[in-house]
Amino acid sequence: MEFFLQPYPWYVAGPLIALVTFFLFYFGKRLGISSNLETFCAIGGAGKLVDFFKFDWKKKSWNLLFLIGTIIGGFIAYQYLTPSDTVGISQKTVQDLTALGFKNPGKSYLPNEIFSVETMLSVKGFLILLIAGIFVGFGSRYAGGCTSGHAIVGLSNLELPSLISVIGFFIGGLIMTWLILPLIF
Repeated sequence: MEFFLQPYPWYVAGPLIALVTFFLFYFGKRLGISSNLETFCAIGGAGKLVDFFKFDWKKKSWNLLFLIGTIIGGFIAYQYLTPSDTVGISQKTVQDLTALGFKNPGKSYLPNEIFSVETMLSVKGFLILLIAGIFVGFGSRYAGGCTSGHAIVGLSNLELPSLISVIGFFIGGLIMTWLILPLIF
């Protein structure tokens, strides 16, 4: 039981991800979250407002099962397979986050300074969520997929657009971490 209460090492998690990717590929599907959310938006009627969402979502109904499985799996992992809320981050990262105004960095996966209900309902929190959501939605649409789709499936298929997208994701993450995040907090 001890094994299940630890983060899976790369040599266990990597092959499991590869196995899931192989099975999806075998059945003519691709791993990625943004396509699942596209299906969800189409079901909700977004096609009435945006032509991009006008498609027969029933042909992509497997996406809903994948999305539901992701949510259920995350819940099970958090509720039953996580021994503690403490996150293993370096002391330097703790110091940097404390300097930005985070009160207890590393004590939980979701810091209250970003993810509390009070923060999300504040004007600043709402604007951050709105702008971030627009950037993520636009970015995944412009790149033709999300980080998981490009980094796991696209790179394993040696697709040049996925390599370019992943490089862009990393550059964007570095800019956010070192330039924008300090301005927000």
